[in-house]
Amino acid sequence: MSKKRSPIKRRAVREAVAANLERRHRRDRRLRRMGLAAIVIGLGFLAFMFVSIAVLGYGAFRQTHIRLEVNFEKAELAPDGKVDKKALAQADYQRLVKRALRERFPQVRKHRLKRQLYHLVSSGAGYRLRDLVLAHPRWVGSRRKVWLPADDDVDVWFKHHGAGARLTKAQQEWLASLQERGEMRTFFNSDFFRNGDSREPEQAGILGALVGSFYTLLVTLGLSLPLGIAAAIYLEEFAPKNRWTDFIEVNINNLAAVPSIVFGLLGLAVFLDFFGMPRSSPLVGGLVLTLMTLPTLIIAGRAALKSVPPSIREAALGLGASRMQAVFHHVLPLAMPGMLTGTIIGMAQALGETAPLLMIGMVAFIVDVPHGVLDPATVLPVQIYLWADSPERAFLEKTAAAILVLLAFLVLMNLAAIWLRRKFERRW
Repeated sequence: MSKKRSPIKRRAVREAVAANLERRHRRDRRLRRMGLAAIVIGLGFLAFMFVSIAVLGYGAFRQTHIRLEVNFEKAELAPDGKVDKKALAQADYQRLVKRALRERFPQVRKHRLKRQLYHLVSSGAGYRLRDLVLAHPRWVGSRRKVWLPADDDVDVWFKHHGAGARLTKAQQEWLASLQERGEMRTFFNSDFFRNGDSREPEQAGILGALVGSFYTLLVTLGLSLPLGIAAAIYLEEFAPKNRWTDFIEVNINNLAAVPSIVFGLLGLAVFLDFFGMPRSSPLVGGLVLTLMTLPTLIIAGRAALKSVPPSIREAALGLGASRMQAVFHHVLPLAMPGMLTGTIIGMAQALGETAPLLMIGMVAFIVDVPHGVLDPATVLPVQIYLWADSPERAFLEKTAAAILVLLAFLVLMNLAAIWLRRKFERRW
C-alpha cells in the first residue's frame, strides 16, 4: 500500500513545479525579447543605410544652372548668311558662352582669371546652347537669357553651401554675386536619365547603363527561361530515378552555391577566348548571367512542379491523357506561377550582379548608348562601381542616386514576384 504524501511534501512539489515553470517562462520571454531586439537592430541598420543613401543621392537629381544673357549673333552662327540646321549645328557655341561670361563680369581682364571664370559653367554648356538654337532657329540674331548647367564644383558649392567645393576665392565671389541677383538655381536633372557616362560629373548619366542592363537581362531571360523550365520538367516528370539523375541534381544544387565570379571566369575562357565573341557586349553578359541563374530557375521550377498534387496527374492519366498531355495541359499551367516567381527572383539576382561582368570587360568606360546586344555596353551595377572609384565629390552623389535607381528596380521586381504568386498561386 502506497503511502499518501504529506501536505508539506505536496506543497514542496507544487512550489518546485511552479519555480521550474517560472524559469521556463523567463527563458521564453528573454528569448522573445532577444529576437525582437535583433529584428529591431537589423531594421534600424537597414533604415540607416537607406536613409544615408537617399540623403547623399538626392542632390544628384537636382542640377545647378546659371542664367546668362547670350548674344546669338548671326555672324557667329551663320557666317555665310544661310541659317540652316547644318550651319547651326557646326557653330562654335562655347565661344558664345565665354563671351556671355565676360559681358556679365567685365571687370575680369587677366587671362588667369578668365580661365577661372570660364570654369563656372559646364564644358557641355555649348551643346546645350546648340540644342536650344536648333529647337528655336528664330533666336538667331537676338539676345536671350538662358539657363546653362554649372560646373560640378559650382554645383557642389551651391547645393552644400560652400562645403567641399574646390573653388578659388575669386570664383566664390562671382558666384555670390550671381546668387544675390537670383541668377543661380537648381532644376530637375533630366540629364541624369538622358545621358550616358562622362568624365564630367555634371554631364554623366545612367541611360547607357540602363539600356545595357535591359539588353543583358533580355538575353538572360530569353535563354534561361526556356532552358530552366525544360530542364525542370524533364528532371521532375520524365527523367528516370537512377544514379545519373541523382548526380545531376546534386551538381545543380552545388552550382547554385558557386560564387558568381567563377561564372565570369568561365565566360572569359569560353565565350571570349574560345569563341571570340565581342568583348563588353550584352550578348556575352547575358550568356554569363544565364549560366549563373539557370540552377536557381531549375530548382524553383522543380519546387513548383512538386507543389502540384499528384491527384492532378492521376486524374488526367485516368481519363486517358498521355504522360505528355498530363504534364503540359494540367500540371504545367498550375506550376507556372511558381516558375514565373522564381524567374523574376533570378532576374533580380542577375540585375544586381557585378563580379562576373567585370571579368568579361563590361567595366570599360563607354559613353555611347548601346543600340543592340553586340554593341559595347555596361550595366547599372558596374556603372555604380566605376563612379564610386572616382575622386570627385559630385560622383559620390551620382553613385548614391544610381544605387537608389537600382534598388527601385529590384524592389519592383520582387513586388512583381509577390503579386504573381498571390494572384495565380493555388493552395491545395
